[in-house]
Amino acid sequence: MAETSRVDMKKSWELLASAIFRSTASGQGTTDAAVRGLAFHRYVSASTPMPRFLKPVIIVVAQGRKLVRIGKNEYNYGENICFVTGVNMPVASCVMEASEEKPYLAMSLYLDTELLSALAVKTPSSSGYANDISCGAMIQEMEPDLVDAFLRLAELSNTYDDIPVMGDILLREIHYRLLKSPIGNLLRTFNTLGSQGNQVTKAINWLQKNYKTPLRIEELAERSNMAPSTFHKYFKSITTLSPLQYQKRLRLDEAQRLMMAGQCDVTQAAFSVGYESVTQFIREYKRLFGNPPRRNIIYLKNTSQTNKLNII
Repeated sequence: MAETSRVDMKKSWELLASAIFRSTASGQGTTDAAVRGLAFHRYVSASTPMPRFLKPVIIVVAQGRKLVRIGKNEYNYGENICFVTGVNMPVASCVMEASEEKPYLAMSLYLDTELLSALAVKTPSSSGYANDISCGAMIQEMEPDLVDAFLRLAELSNTYDDIPVMGDILLREIHYRLLKSPIGNLLRTFNTLGSQGNQVTKAINWLQKNYKTPLRIEELAERSNMAPSTFHKYFKSITTLSPLQYQKRLRLDEAQRLMMAGQCDVTQAAFSVGYESVTQFIREYKRLFGNPPRRNIIYLKNTSQTNKLNII
């Protein structure tokens, strides 16, 4: 990269950090923007890894560092790098570097999978899509055009009169540039009809809506038009979990959400998400979140970690 280009990129990142800071003027935490699917994040201290699910999303860190764990894979990234998930992924994430003087500043954009599918048809890739993909997430150095598009999106979020028209235009541009970038192969894999990645995505979407239902791999594989062994292989390769483990994570994640919202106690939460044994629920909850349900919820409600449940 030429010296002038490096200077321009550095300036772009500084402007992006400033735009995010202004958009989180209310202080530490996550601020939802008026633009569909967009949020800004500001934190002044590091955090511990928090298990959660991530929808298809792109996360852009303008200042500080972030760690995301998916199975045995670790993604440690900061400025110049974006993190992308192509499907709903079970992750554990935390802020690695942040302070009052230099806070963690990031923006996240949930991806519109219908828009990706439509644009993928109009912008074919010479490399097509990958049927043998190792994971449903990746990190990638951001190209100047993509950084510029995110900077314009961040600035747009504070000009409310322009959002109804310019919001959709910028979102379309960002999705297009993602497909044209090295990230495009990952996104095409899950948003191209007929690909095995897309078939697994359908199974994941079904699981999310039916996580309480007893799971039969044969039926789930049939929904994906795959043999059970092939389906199991691709599902675990993409999500790092077996279908049964994935369903368990969905149940535990929803149970935590219900208890945090005060909608039910431990026993009610266990049965409401599909468990038949409260003892088994407590055991598996502790294995995932580090503490039994009641202690975990008290901890989250009484510490600053409550706000960090929203860290992306």
